[in-house]
Amino acid sequence: MSEKKVNILAIESSCDDTAAAVLQNDLVLSNLVARQSIHEEYGGVIPELASRAHQQNIVPVVEMVLRKAGIDKKDLNAIAFTQGPGLMGSLLVGSSFAKSLAMALEIPLIAVHHMQAHILAHFIHEEGYDKPDFPFLALTISGGHTQIVQVDNFFSFKVIGETTDDAVGEAFDKTAKILGLPYPGGPLIDKYAALGDPNKFSFTKPKVNGLDFSFSGLKTQILYFIQKNTKENPEFINQNLNDICASVQQIIIDILMDKIKLAVQETGINRVAIGGGVSANSGIRNTLKEAETKYGWKTYIPKFEYTTDNAAMIGIVGYYKFLNQKFDSTHVVSKARIEM
Repeated sequence: MSEKKVNILAIESSCDDTAAAVLQNDLVLSNLVARQSIHEEYGGVIPELASRAHQQNIVPVVEMVLRKAGIDKKDLNAIAFTQGPGLMGSLLVGSSFAKSLAMALEIPLIAVHHMQAHILAHFIHEEGYDKPDFPFLALTISGGHTQIVQVDNFFSFKVIGETTDDAVGEAFDKTAKILGLPYPGGPLIDKYAALGDPNKFSFTKPKVNGLDFSFSGLKTQILYFIQKNTKENPEFINQNLNDICASVQQIIIDILMDKIKLAVQETGINRVAIGGGVSANSGIRNTLKEAETKYGWKTYIPKFEYTTDNAAMIGIVGYYKFLNQKFDSTHVVSKARIEM
């Protein structure tokens, strides 16, 4: 680890949150997120509205994050930004700002893979938090991704399992929509599930070979289950909301755990880290924590603020890339889809 103080400004704009952070080496000095509440009216993110809001938010968010960190622009050593994956319009706002500022300050530019950042968020310095030893397995779960990744070092990521259709976050949000819950619905399912019986209703696990996942069939199964029961009893959802949420959350946890157990068995790696927005789910976090005792694993669960989209995770990747002189030119291109 370098003893020199490296100041990184990080920018994250992959979806509907405009985020900026300042890191000094692996320590977060400031980390801010400007959320866009307008999408709640539409029940989902509207790309055009998201990119416009990023344009309004990015300058004040960056100014504020520098001020809170007590760092002047001239003291920055590099600027890291999200290259992809994400919404193209949103990504372009962040990348254009990062490129312009890096050119103006004549400092290096560092492009960061959004999902790698979710994984490497575990390397942000936090008192009392053990960083994973390499190699480890990462379960990355979000609204757009469900993957098991073998992480051999800071720059070596191998996807060994992924969803063949929908992501786990989509399964949560779709279920919430079916139940008439407002967007974003995933956190509400988690909230009501804590009050319900996870064994009240049963759903069938999809049959998918190897380490891959599938959630489209489960979404359809839940839809038909709700339609059938509300036809028989219009008050079914209201009378059973907690138990429905608990049962849906439990089947999703079971699916995830089955695959990660198989991955540990196949790779011989029993260090497991979670990342991505859905890793904020308390049921998943508790089950993974219990796996330490149950299976003898070592598990790594990030702070809540580093689970959803944030710039601190972009900054930690930027720091390790800076140490290894992995810089990008201003011709680097934003990508809505990008391989791990």
